[in-house]
Order: sequence, then C-alpha cells, then structure tokens
Amino acid sequence: MTNPLPGLPLIESPLFFAMADASELNEEEKRIGRDLFEQGYAVFDFPDPDLDSRIAGIKRRLGPRYGVDLTDPVADKTIGERRIQDAWQTDPDVKAIAANSAVLELLSKLYGRQAFPFQTLNFPVGTQQEAHSDIVHFSCLPEKFMCGVWLAMEDIHPDAGPLFYYPGSHRWPVMSNALVGRRGFETSLGSAQDPYEEAWRALCAAQDAHPSTFLARKGQALIWCANLLHGGSAQTDPRRTRWSQVTHYYFEDCIYYTPAFSDEALGKLQMRKLTSIADGKPRPNLYQGQPVEAACAQSGPAAAGSAGKGRGFGPKARRALRRAFGR
Repeated sequence: MTNPLPGLPLIESPLFFAMADASELNEEEKRIGRDLFEQGYAVFDFPDPDLDSRIAGIKRRLGPRYGVDLTDPVADKTIGERRIQDAWQTDPDVKAIAANSAVLELLSKLYGRQAFPFQTLNFPVGTQQEAHSDIVHFSCLPEKFMCGVWLAMEDIHPDAGPLFYYPGSHRWPVMSNALVGRRGFETSLGSAQDPYEEAWRALCAAQDAHPSTFLARKGQALIWCANLLHGGSAQTDPRRTRWSQVTHYYFEDCIYYTPAFSDEALGKLQMRKLTSIADGKPRPNLYQGQPVEAACAQSGPAAAGSAGKGRGFGPKARRALRRAFGR
C-alpha cells in the first residue's frame, strides 16, 4: 500500500492502522506501533545479547566522571554530575547501544523513513526534570520525525526518581514560539524549556492529565514520540542510582532545527548540522531529497496567473529559506 501522507511519521498518521495492516510489520512491531500511535510511548526489551557486559563497561568507564562515589551505598549520588552528553564519541558501548541495528530497523519501519542516532545522554541518577516535550529542542520539517529511546541500565526503584510521562500528550498542540507569543531566533535562554512550561502546566490542568511512571527493569527500553510530555520524578532516596542511557534519533530527508531559537513564520530557523552516530557521516538538511540550499537556489518562480501550475518554491518561500541560512 502506497502511503499518501509521507510527510507524517507512520505512527503519527491517521492512516496508521490501515498502513500497518498492509505492511510487513510483525505482531510485536505492530504492538509497539499501536502503543506509540495511541499513547505516545512504547516499552520493549532492548535487542542486544551483549547488553549486560556493555552496561558493566559503561558504568566502569563513565562512573568516575560524575564526581561522586557511585559505588558507596550511603553516598549522596545526586550531588555529582547528572549526565554526560555524547559519550558515544569515546565509549564504544554507548555507541553500540545508540547504533543498535535492530532498533534502527524498528524505528525506520514505524516512522516510514530511515532512522539515524545523533545524540546520547548517559545518567547515573534521575534527572528530576519538569515535564517537557523534546520537540522544543529537536524538531524538523516535516514535523515529528524525531524520537527518543530511554534504556534502563539497572532495575529502577520508585525512590530513585523514575521516568514519568503523560500518556496521549503527544497529540496536544506542538509548542512553538508563535504559540506562546515570543520570538526565538538569536535569543538566549537559561533553558530551552522555560518559555513553554506555563503552557504545558495549563494543558495538564485543562485535560485533567496525570503522569504515569516507568518502573523499568534492567534491559527494558521506552520509545517516546517527539511531542510526548515527560520528565524525571523527584528522587526521594539520594543514595540510589538510576543508571540509564537516552539516544535521540532523527529520520532522513528532513530539515533539522531547534524551535526554541527559531521563528518558523519568518523563515528564521536555527539549523542543526548533524552526524549519524551509526556511520559517522553527516546528515544534510534536505527537502524532498534535495539539499535545502540547492532546492532554494534552483527553484524558479511560479508563472504569473498560472494557479496550480507553479514549479518549485515561490519567491516568498525562497526568501524565507535564504534567511534560514543567513543569506
């Protein structure tokens, strides 16, 4: 079955069930896709026979970098560094988890485009972050071709600040600067989430939404959609660890940018220059398979009076894309 809406991730599309039934997804893949479509997240067992040894190696190599004795059973684990970003650049097991071929194949099937990992975060304790959606940090055109995968690297105790999420919140309005009444391009923020927190709280109250927590066992992983509201619960026992790895994924043939520092309506995008963790190669910003700069330069204006027969980008769109690239 040909997908008539390729600009939507399959698991975000109103055609998901029809497309899934006509696809070659197995029953477990359909279950994961259905959970993503309906709830905005899905739990699965991470497919790596060497996972235990990888986790042990990551803990051994990264542990000393957090600035606290994570092996001392009575030490306050929350006073050290809470995360290491992009440890994949130096740690082979972090990279192997991020670039797991079975996960890449699964995500590519469920989204309808080839997935690639571009960022890792490794945590020894919970984040205790307020509820937020990743889409204000990582978005793209077409929208929502981004997801996160959170991997439990030990059994997670309720007192260790487990991950929480709001089921179904991926279908709430996507936060943007236009939506909350601010301009973002070339601004500075203490946190990219700050401008949207009041709106998220208002949505939770209006929807009478209640968070669910993920008391994962070691080796379980959770995929979440780009717009799913999630965060880290308060850690009530500071002696406990909550080892985990987050990998963020984009999908090919998109324009990648940071919405918190962009004004889409003005064509001012803080573009991202990305490298795939899997193969170390750059992933360019593309529009319909063509590099954005080339698409902008080569598109001609629509002929006057020929509604419906225009070719490529119109002059306003070309000017907007040139502004996005600072030209």
